[in-house]
Amino acid sequence: MRLLFAVFAALLLSACASGDAPSPPRTVAAVDLQRYQGTWYELARLPMFFQRNCVQSEARYSLRADGAVGVRNRCKTASGEWQEAVGEAVPQVEGRTDKLWVRFDNWFSRLFPGLTRGEYWVLYLDDDYRTALVGHPNRKYLWLLSRTPAVDAATRERLLGVAREQGYDVSQLIWRQP
Repeated sequence: MRLLFAVFAALLLSACASGDAPSPPRTVAAVDLQRYQGTWYELARLPMFFQRNCVQSEARYSLRADGAVGVRNRCKTASGEWQEAVGEAVPQVEGRTDKLWVRFDNWFSRLFPGLTRGEYWVLYLDDDYRTALVGHPNRKYLWLLSRTPAVDAATRERLLGVAREQGYDVSQLIWRQP
């Protein structure tokens, strides 16, 4: 597990060192973190090393008294084992809730806290806070999220359309397995 988090941190660092990149994706105007908290199921994601064995993933967000968002990610492997990572999210810019820094609590992040935070940009959020797109500005990472483990075809196509418009390669998505 420690190796997993160390590799994740290295991926984040390499993502930050990109050369001439297109303009960053657009985010939502603001996220009401009170409404955003709760459980989100991953419908699909772009490949990411630390999730390589996941067939189902979910995230639970909770507001903390200090203003940060508590993060608890769970991943079910093909063998049925659940793995969990606990962390926190804080705004990248004070008062803006559409772009967050996420950091998971592990030995590596305690040693190098500035190096192990990942960018969590909310790219789309429906009015009812039922579906969302979250990505990294380098467009290498993307998650399609829902309050339910599955969505109808129209909702799925809407999420895919927004992702394509934002410049994400949806042909590489890994979909949640039943």
